[in-house]
Amino acid sequence: MSSIFHMVSNAGPFLIKLLVAMLVFSVIVIFHELGHFLLAKRNGIGVVEFSLGMGPRLISTVKGETRYSVKLLPFGGSCIMVGEDGDEQGENTFNNAPIWGRIAVVAAGPIFNFFMAFAFAMIIVSVVGYDPAEVMEVPEGSPAAEAGLQAGDIITKFEGRSVDIARDMDTYIALHGLTSDEINLTYTRDGKKQSVRYQAESVEKYMLGFGYTPDGPAEITSLSRGLPLEEAGLQIGDVITSIDGTPIGDANGLVKYLEANPLSSQRVTIGYERDGKEKEVSVVPRMNKNISLGFAYNLGREKTNFLGVMKYSFIEVKYWIRTTVESLFMLVKGQFTVNDLSGPVGIVNAIGDSIDQAKPEGTKMVSLQMIYWAILLSANLGVMNLLPIPALDGGRLVFLIIEAIRGKALNRNVEGMVHFAGFMLLMALMVFVMFNDIRKLF
Repeated sequence: MSSIFHMVSNAGPFLIKLLVAMLVFSVIVIFHELGHFLLAKRNGIGVVEFSLGMGPRLISTVKGETRYSVKLLPFGGSCIMVGEDGDEQGENTFNNAPIWGRIAVVAAGPIFNFFMAFAFAMIIVSVVGYDPAEVMEVPEGSPAAEAGLQAGDIITKFEGRSVDIARDMDTYIALHGLTSDEINLTYTRDGKKQSVRYQAESVEKYMLGFGYTPDGPAEITSLSRGLPLEEAGLQIGDVITSIDGTPIGDANGLVKYLEANPLSSQRVTIGYERDGKEKEVSVVPRMNKNISLGFAYNLGREKTNFLGVMKYSFIEVKYWIRTTVESLFMLVKGQFTVNDLSGPVGIVNAIGDSIDQAKPEGTKMVSLQMIYWAILLSANLGVMNLLPIPALDGGRLVFLIIEAIRGKALNRNVEGMVHFAGFMLLMALMVFVMFNDIRKLF
C-alpha cells in the first residue's frame, strides 16, 4: 500500500517527465515520418495516412487523399502509403514507383533523422561549444611525460581509434576500459602530427569500479563495466552516503575512509542516494588492474567560429552514430545484454532525471538538455531503422536492393509476411524492454 501512496505523491513530477519526453519523441518521430512523406509525394506515391503515435486515433482529419492523425500511444508514428504492404497496382501505388524512387522513400526517414540531429547539434555547439581532446596536464616524471607528451597537445588517435572530440576517448575507456599497460596515441602540436607509445603505470588492487566528483558530495561520475557497482545496478549520478555503516559526508570523506580502510576480498555494504531516496547494496570488491593514462585531458567545452560550428556539429552526430553502432556490436558479441537496453519508460525516466539536474541552472540549460536528448535519440533512431531487420526501414531496403539487382521483385505476399513476423518480434522485444525498465525503476 505504501508504494501506491509513493507513486501518487510522485505523479506530478512523473507527469512532467512524461510530457517532456513525449515532446522530444514527437519531434523526432514527426521528422522521421516527414522524410517518408515528402519523398513519397515527390515520387507520385499516394499517402493513405500520416500519423503521430500508435493505436486508436484521438484526433483525425482528412485533407486531399491523406488522413492526418494523432493516436493514443505517444511512441512511434507512421506514413502509410498506397500499396506499400501488398501487391496492389495503380498509378499512385508504392510498387508502381521506380525502384530507386522507392529506395529513396524508405531511406528518407533515417536520413531525415540524421539531418535533424545535425540541425540540433548546431544549436548545442553554437551555444556551449565543443570538447577538444586536449591534454591538460602531464605530471613530471610520468611515463607520458618521458614519452614527450605535453599539455596543449591535441589527441587525434587513441589505441588505434580516431579521436575528434574528448568524448571519443571518454566513451572508449567507459565501454572497453584500459586492458593493456601499453598506451598508443597520436597527437598534433603546432600543426604537426606525432605518435607515441609508452608503458603506463599500473597497480593491481581490489576495486568497486567507480569514479566520483573531487569536491562536494561523493557523486558517481563513471562506472566500469564488469566491476561490482556497475553489476549491482548503481548509476551515474548516485551519491555514496555510507560504507559498512560509516557515514560518508562528501568526496573528501570518501577518500579518507578508503585510505583508512583499503578494500579487500571482504564484502562491503554501500549506502547511496538516488532521487532523494536512500538505498543500500552489498558487493564484493574485485581484484583488478588499475592502469593510469599518465595525463589528464579536457572534458570541458570551448566556443568556435561558424565553420567550427558546422564541423563540430557534424562530428557531434558522427559521435552518436558511432556510439550507437559500437553498442550494437557489443550487444551482438554478448558484452551487453538485453537487460542493458532501455525502452520508452527508461528513456522517459532518464530524460526526466537530466531535466531535474538542469533545473537549478535555469531555463536555458533545461532547453539545452532537451535538445541534447533530441540529438542522441534522433541519431539512435536513424541507425536503428537502417538495421536489416524485417519491418524496419533497413529490412525494406534489403528487399528493394535485391529487387534492383534481380530486375524484378520477390513475391509481395512473402515479403509482407516476413515484415509482419518482424513487426511482431519487435513488439515482443518492446514489451520485454518496457517491463525491464519498470523493474529497474522499482
